[in-house]
Amino acid sequence: QVVLVESGGGLVQAGGSLRLSCTGETSILRLYHMGWYRQTPGKQREMVARIQRDGTTTYADSVKGRFIISRVNEWTVSLQMDSLKLEDTAVYYCRADRAGFNDAWGQGTQVTVAS
Repeated sequence: QVVLVESGGGLVQAGGSLRLSCTGETSILRLYHMGWYRQTPGKQREMVARIQRDGTTTYADSVKGRFIISRVNEWTVSLQMDSLKLEDTAVYYCRADRAGFNDAWGQGTQVTVAS
């Protein structure tokens, strides 16, 4: 069972930056496709960015050019968020998936963008 721990959320002014980190406490994350998702009250969780095992990245249209997902090391995946907008406010979740294994989710970290 993969245990994921997110960190780095907080309060930031519009136009500012935050860097989220997701660390695997029990597993090497390079074995997994990794993704960042976000959710606001009353809405479905949506994919923000994803990085496959081979390094291929995918981004939601709303964050292209502003967010970058990367593998920091074997245990950690980050999400660099620049030019933050009010609509980026959400709880951000890290997800690990791998064929033949159950998906794993972190506990979530709150990102609040203020005007």
